[in-house]
Amino acid sequence: MSIALSTFAKKRLFPKNRLDKIQGVSAAEFERYINANRPLDTLDGYAPFCKLLVYKNWTDTRLMAVPISDANRDRLRSAYEARTHKELPVLTRWLEGIEPGRADYLLVIVYNQQQMEQEGDKIAADWGVVGVLPTAEPKETPLNPITILRNALGVDEGGSGVAIDREAYQQAAEFWDKHATWRTTT
Repeated sequence: MSIALSTFAKKRLFPKNRLDKIQGVSAAEFERYINANRPLDTLDGYAPFCKLLVYKNWTDTRLMAVPISDANRDRLRSAYEARTHKELPVLTRWLEGIEPGRADYLLVIVYNQQQMEQEGDKIAADWGVVGVLPTAEPKETPLNPITILRNALGVDEGGSGVAIDREAYQQAAEFWDKHATWRTTT
């Protein structure tokens, strides 16, 4: 199985001066590592074309999701943002000015070559990385509810074209009601 970083993932996971993204390795080093090392486990993703490859964290990357508490609630921020110039802005929220601990696992989210091509990101590999979930446990963090909605809108709106799974959406809403991502700059 060959794996390539998608153009989307390279931009989103390896920006300069963002501690909340992949740390301690370059995009090329990351790609080499996941091709040279077997994952601890492979989990089914939200659709047949999606898999999550579970690796023990070999980077300096920090946890993605942080519980919202009385101690950090005043640092919760929100804005309408688009991930790319083609997407419509959606409401996003995050905790600002905190630095969570190092993740124990990296769940590398991959789509098969056919799905990558359908989404307009051709790769020269069997699988393309579209994201990474830095976690404390070797299990998936629920998709953000807005990601589930965006996926249902289809490829033209930045999604994958997968219909909403009501139960998965409800579980995601329950998780993300109590958690947030975080941001800080160096």
